[in-house]
Amino acid sequence: MNSLKHLMRFVPIAVVVAFAMTATTQAENWPSFRGPRGTGVSGDNTVPLTWGEKTNVRWRVELPDRGNSTPVVWGDRVFVTQAVAAEKRRELLAFDVKTGNKLWQAGVTFEGKEPTNRQNPYCSASPATDGERVVACFGTPGVYCYDFTGKELWHRSLGEVDSWHGSGSSPVIHGGLCYLNFGPGTHAALYALDVRSGETVWKTVAPQVPPGFSGLPFKGLQGLTRLGIGGPNPGGSPKPADFENAGMSGDFSGTGGYNGSWCTPVVLHTGDRDELVLVESSQVSAYHPTTGESLWTFKGLPSQVFASPAVGEGVLVAMGHITPVGTKVIAMKLGGTGDVSGTHRLWEVNLRKECIGSGVVAAGCVFLITEGGFGVCLDLKTGKEIWQERLFTLKGSWSSLVLINDRLLVANQLGQVSVLAASPKFELLNTNAIPTETTCSSLAIANGHVFLRTHAALWCFGNAF
Repeated sequence: MNSLKHLMRFVPIAVVVAFAMTATTQAENWPSFRGPRGTGVSGDNTVPLTWGEKTNVRWRVELPDRGNSTPVVWGDRVFVTQAVAAEKRRELLAFDVKTGNKLWQAGVTFEGKEPTNRQNPYCSASPATDGERVVACFGTPGVYCYDFTGKELWHRSLGEVDSWHGSGSSPVIHGGLCYLNFGPGTHAALYALDVRSGETVWKTVAPQVPPGFSGLPFKGLQGLTRLGIGGPNPGGSPKPADFENAGMSGDFSGTGGYNGSWCTPVVLHTGDRDELVLVESSQVSAYHPTTGESLWTFKGLPSQVFASPAVGEGVLVAMGHITPVGTKVIAMKLGGTGDVSGTHRLWEVNLRKECIGSGVVAAGCVFLITEGGFGVCLDLKTGKEIWQERLFTLKGSWSSLVLINDRLLVANQLGQVSVLAASPKFELLNTNAIPTETTCSSLAIANGHVFLRTHAALWCFGNAF
């Protein structure tokens, strides 16, 4: 692909609440975008790793419009955020885990203009739940909280989303607070809201970054228009499965520009304290979860961040998009105080391929997925590439990796899910296929079942309930 096609790749990307990781053979919930530990790791040993159109399918329910968000699961409920373009609606849908029957829907009609990427529908942020409440970010319309019957408990407006490529960071609920990396764009900020009332407990403004393309001969909207691409309100509905020109599918009328962070924060227990960690534009930052006090910063990332960090074995691996093409991957030791850029840096490498989805750490390695469909395995201590192998031949992936014991699962844009060994030795175990349905969502693993959201439907795979 030429460099212009790589100026931007977007997926709703994000991380969630992390708890101390313990071995378990019990089924568990998937309360937010990256699961119960915020790292894409599941301890659910009851999940079948093989399914298909007629194998281990529990149910499939049609969805009213396309969408990129990941479902979340708690007990007997599955929750999905959904935009309905024709009705100008932004909604939260609730389904029964066992049957797939829709239990309720709640949301808001929004008539205003909000820029986004044509490949990034509204409501791309996944919801989050604590078992009593469900919180969803609808972008410019605000953050909405509902109980398990669909009754609205509160909502908050946090300002306009004006990024060229829209929003995608998902909320996180931990310790009675709801954390949200709101933005990116003019009003970008990290919020801690009281989950019971929606009131702001603390807020910190995102690092300021240049809004436009810094590496092109023609800068900004005028330059891009002279190159014959982009422009305000890029018209026409995109082909759902065509993501080749996603970088040029943004709405360049947005005053918030194309830089910023779409990462979802994660709560990690490091040493004797909890830390709220966020991969921001140009740096990784850790905050005190209850006060918002800055604990440490690690600088050196690019100014455009999509993926959530991969965390494990005392190491955090963060990624940022290199303009016009590539991914910078940086590994650091967790913890510390103040600017730890020099003291905690382990390694950094520049990949020639784009990584949109989030990776995972396992077996002394960090595993990544490229947007072109290649799996990448790097040594966690040194960053040395151990292997790079193609997982998908027809379409690439914007989805994040999920780890179940020693198995890695990741979806591609055709809804195929590869299963491979989480090992320094490459081993592709199988590829689960369903009828071709576009997806940029990541898998949710809960209560012995796999949930996959496509642009057409919500699927549930697993053994009989």
